[in-house]
Amino acid sequence: MEDAVKAPLSKAGEAAAELKVAANGTHVNGETSKWTPSSWTTKPIKQDVIYKDRAAVSKALAKLERCPPIVTPTEICKLKERLRDVALGKAFLLQGGDCAELFDYCNSNMIESKIKLLLQMSLVLIYGAGKPVVRIARMAGQFAKPRSSPTEQYNGRTITAFRGDNINGYDPEERAPDPSRLVSAYFHSAATSNYIRASLSSGIADLHSPLDWELGHVKEEGIKAKYETIVNSITESLSFMKTVGADTAASGLETVELYTSHEGLLLEYEQSLTRHLKKPPSPHHHHPPQGLTNGTHPSSPPEETKQYYNTSAHFLWIGDRTRQPDGAHIEYFRGIANPIGLKIGPSMPAADIVPLLDLLNPRHEIGKITLITRYGASAIAALLPAHIAAVQASPHAGTVIWQCDPMHGNTRSTPTGVKTRHFENILSEVGDAMRIHKDMGSFLGGVHLELTGEAVTECVGGSEGLEEGDLEGGGYKSFCDPRLNEKQALELAFLVAGGFRKG
Repeated sequence: MEDAVKAPLSKAGEAAAELKVAANGTHVNGETSKWTPSSWTTKPIKQDVIYKDRAAVSKALAKLERCPPIVTPTEICKLKERLRDVALGKAFLLQGGDCAELFDYCNSNMIESKIKLLLQMSLVLIYGAGKPVVRIARMAGQFAKPRSSPTEQYNGRTITAFRGDNINGYDPEERAPDPSRLVSAYFHSAATSNYIRASLSSGIADLHSPLDWELGHVKEEGIKAKYETIVNSITESLSFMKTVGADTAASGLETVELYTSHEGLLLEYEQSLTRHLKKPPSPHHHHPPQGLTNGTHPSSPPEETKQYYNTSAHFLWIGDRTRQPDGAHIEYFRGIANPIGLKIGPSMPAADIVPLLDLLNPRHEIGKITLITRYGASAIAALLPAHIAAVQASPHAGTVIWQCDPMHGNTRSTPTGVKTRHFENILSEVGDAMRIHKDMGSFLGGVHLELTGEAVTECVGGSEGLEEGDLEGGGYKSFCDPRLNEKQALELAFLVAGGFRKG
């Protein structure tokens, strides 16, 4: 009976399923200028995943096509309005979360700890920047990760690299790509998003509640005094608002907006959750209601009021390894209405940025594109100025958000082979980004961080005084790249806020 009511896989889904079992990931022959959710299947693709079982792929994608959206066009368009403010210099963007989520991270404690950390960091940045902060979490879908090599060595044999919980398992015996994990990824993402919404509506971000600003880990007294000054200013401001009666629900002190994001790596998954939906009315314009057909049934909205939305997340980004102008990922992203990010690393020639922006944002929509720079502390001064200049000399000047990712370019391995990042390098790259933008008549619009609300030991340095030897003590929990722990992340927010205050 269940099979009788199941809808067949769409033609677009069939194209994706066929590609996913093709030998070596060979893309379908042919070119197309018209965008569809599956037109990416006509392009060469990087970081692809090939499955063995065609029927299993079709079953997974058909299930995803029937599932309801995780996010709505109304939420997506609200974020676009917020990001427009960021691009215009009226707000600051804070984006952070795990390097790669695991399905096991879908639990109340871990979700709440990240919400609370992002809230505290945003309060510090509001104090420092003197403007609202837009919060986007790397949560509810950040499972897949691009890898530099598709294989690795284990006990003398070559096995498939761990690509993320939505592709294969971390256990060496579970490395075969499994399409059923795409469906599991959907339900874990939906559950995480649901709990985020429930937590926010239940007061987890209520600023009437006391916040834990514990600073005992800060060893240097001068730095500790600076942090305490900021904390006292924030708490006194909140107390003043309460005293004068400005802490009502309308003031926004009882909840906050928190949006979700992930790297759009697995295009068969993203396509399956791409829907042609009515565009919500702009908050700046009043649209009359749709007319009636035959006097009884509302007419369908005209095609020009519909857009393709990726409903798996509010914000998605294109990785540094998958941004080829003629590639599948750029082809897919150019057709969705969501705000999107584009990672820019040392391998990006300045001449390539504007052609990519032309593809992704041909209408020059303000705030549509976030350029996420990830150079490394030793390379940013040599690379960022030319990238800024290229955009400034193009029709896209004033439309993009410049966001600093100080994590990926600063990954190093210890002599024993443990991946880590030095806090001082992370801070240095953010500081240099702020300075370079100011010198060039631009401004840094946000930061993009890999962090966790847990007490892990993965990055070294900071006021805790963590050293490489501490990485061996059992606090290293990441299955991918090292993350800032809750104290390091909050400390970075304090220091960035101080940079804003200095101007």
